[in-house]
Amino acid sequence: MGLVSIKSCKEEPLKQLADDEMVYVPGGTFRMGSDRHYPEEAPIHRVTVDGFWMDRTPVTNRQFRKFVHATGYVTVAELAPDPKDYPDALPHMLKAGSLVFTPPKHAVDLRDFSQWWAFKFGAHWRRPYGPRSNISGQESHPVVHVAYQDVEAYAKWAGKELPTEAEWEFAARGGLDGAEFAWGDELTPGGKHMANIWQGAFPFENLASDGYTRTSRVDAFSPNNFGLFDMIGNVWEWTTDWYSQKHDADAPKACCIPENPRGGIEVGSYDSCQPRIRIPRKVVKGGSHLCAPNYCRRYRPAARHAQPVDTSMSHVGFRCITRTRRIAP
Repeated sequence: MGLVSIKSCKEEPLKQLADDEMVYVPGGTFRMGSDRHYPEEAPIHRVTVDGFWMDRTPVTNRQFRKFVHATGYVTVAELAPDPKDYPDALPHMLKAGSLVFTPPKHAVDLRDFSQWWAFKFGAHWRRPYGPRSNISGQESHPVVHVAYQDVEAYAKWAGKELPTEAEWEFAARGGLDGAEFAWGDELTPGGKHMANIWQGAFPFENLASDGYTRTSRVDAFSPNNFGLFDMIGNVWEWTTDWYSQKHDADAPKACCIPENPRGGIEVGSYDSCQPRIRIPRKVVKGGSHLCAPNYCRRYRPAARHAQPVDTSMSHVGFRCITRTRRIAP
């Protein structure tokens, strides 16, 4: 499996996109969530958000490198874990690294994600698939292997912040309130691929009919109606909200619709399946190039997932917003 697009091995510059280009997302009231898919997306409920500016694309390797060069920042994946935070971990596993998608060669039990995720020593944003990989030719691909404190550090340096889940979903919908996807109600209208997701039987058969086996340039697919690229697919994106098992019920009256909600509480975000590991989790949105019709159908604005704040992965990135427009360094 190649480490770059199967369409081309050459890096192409972003089409008329400056490093700090942002899009204004007008505020409004919309129906957040879905009652037709995974339980954590329910119930549909009305939410109001104020207007804000959002990065036109996910943060790229080029942009993140600029931040690292300016600050000397070292990401979580480049540091050895503290044994106190992982009481059940084997000592030989407490080394710097990150989770990398490693596809099996045959069908596996889809309930066991260890069949396709491997913790690789030496994997980090510069070496996304392990020590022998690099990001040469992928300057305009989204940066990956960034934990929550990494993205917060970048946002602070850039004079920005992370979006809430409600802001992110409102932006992803592009004004198509209630639509299944960010572009309408068909996954591939007229046979056209609208996002970098998985085609074939996940996790062993990647047909790559959209042209990509891994990440893609952040402007490889058409933007939504707000002019935002890659809100669906390619990489999951961090939000600032703590994860909760489901949404609150819809307000009984229009006067009671929540305005600019901030999600759940930290203690409610812990993984009940791992009671000894008290690592809080944030909401990530948008799905990734690993979302497939037979597994993780989360290539939709309403979809959401829990991501531990300490965990970086080869399919998780981010973008920033500002509520008061300014120019980043």
